[in-house]
Amino acid sequence: MYWNEKIVQKLEWNGEISNLEEKQAIAEKISKIAKDGDVIGVGSGSTSFLAVQAIAKRVKEENLKIRVIPTSRELGMVCNYLGLPVETLVTAKPDWCFDGADEVTPQKWLVKGRGAAMFREKLLIANSKKSYILVDKSKFVSKPCEKFPIPIEVFPDALYAVKEKLFELGATSAELRLAKKKDGPVITENGNLIVDAKFENVDETFETKLKNIVGVIETGLFIGYDVEVIS
Repeated sequence: MYWNEKIVQKLEWNGEISNLEEKQAIAEKISKIAKDGDVIGVGSGSTSFLAVQAIAKRVKEENLKIRVIPTSRELGMVCNYLGLPVETLVTAKPDWCFDGADEVTPQKWLVKGRGAAMFREKLLIANSKKSYILVDKSKFVSKPCEKFPIPIEVFPDALYAVKEKLFELGATSAELRLAKKKDGPVITENGNLIVDAKFENVDETFETKLKNIVGVIETGLFIGYDVEVIS
């Protein structure tokens, strides 16, 4: 037995999608990689939103059997709406995954997490045989924190202790992320808070330094991951 109504009533992104034509072209590129039997990790963000639509179109036209592991409830609902069977990392292992990024450096270091799903995104990238990062030209930077702060997922009771340590590491700012359509802070899908921190100097050891702070669950800084950038 199934519910008569779908949670997602109409397929639309919450807000305007910047560089839409460029992102649609990227979505078409990634959809061509999908093949019958794949388990695909699906990241968050507007480009991923467009990509799952392109993949679902191929599934329907070619009768492909594809399962997906989404990193957020939002994309999970979209996948359900499109008829893509949803799995988790408990029930399946991804053959490959795709995701967006807020910043990409020449060394393929990434800053991610504006969608507050960086913990699950990092899990997928760490456990996929191949990982693709889908970005338009606006996302390329010379160094991390050039345009955006690093999102840091923090256990709630450790908020003040973590902020103190971030400033000791050289943070120029560390702000609790507030929600836009609810009172109070953003709560992640893991029940934690997010601190957006800016740093002037980020080297190859910085992700580890942030993760070593007690109370930090995960960070949106991705250094040294084997990813292929598609733009």
